[in-house]
Amino acid sequence: MNEKVKLSKQQQKSRATREKIFQAAKSILKKKGYEELSIKNICEEAGVSNGSFYHHFKTKDDLLSYYIEEQPSINPDVLELPANAAEAKEAIIRVYLNYVQYCEELGVEFIAGYYDTKNQALNVAIRTERPYPIVTVQNYVEKAMAAGSIQLTERLEEFTTDIRMIVIGNVFEWCLRNGEIDFEGNMRRSLGRYLDSAIL
Repeated sequence: MNEKVKLSKQQQKSRATREKIFQAAKSILKKKGYEELSIKNICEEAGVSNGSFYHHFKTKDDLLSYYIEEQPSINPDVLELPANAAEAKEAIIRVYLNYVQYCEELGVEFIAGYYDTKNQALNVAIRTERPYPIVTVQNYVEKAMAAGSIQLTERLEEFTTDIRMIVIGNVFEWCLRNGEIDFEGNMRRSLGRYLDSAIL
């Protein structure tokens, strides 16, 4: 019994440290930008040791990825098998509107720091640890196709690549405009147009 309580305290401490490191990274990104986001600077800002940082994260990009990809999950009801193409399109859009809300919560500075060409955590060819929202969509589309609810006009790999590029384009534009655009409306419109042509 005591061991469980002790473990629980340790987990709470670990979560608090991770959050402290994250808040420090956010603060540096906001004040100084991605170039100043070194592990040394993060540790100084957070008041933690380098060892503590490496206990929780492998690299600074791993830290950013953790908070991008551990986003609040979409309501599973949204991703039930669709009856038709229209339902499937709306479910996919909902997944990405959920992602838009999470990006807005994290803030432009943080997201702009993450969506940087130097961030190898974005390179889908070399990393598979945590799923992107696209993995959720890919699994959903595979199930819907197997059930005969929908058909794609192209191969699944091309479909997921196209969606990923549309999403990154919308995020990049939002960052470029410093959040002063209709992020949700743009995401819905551009994804909706693509899905109209890609899903039957």
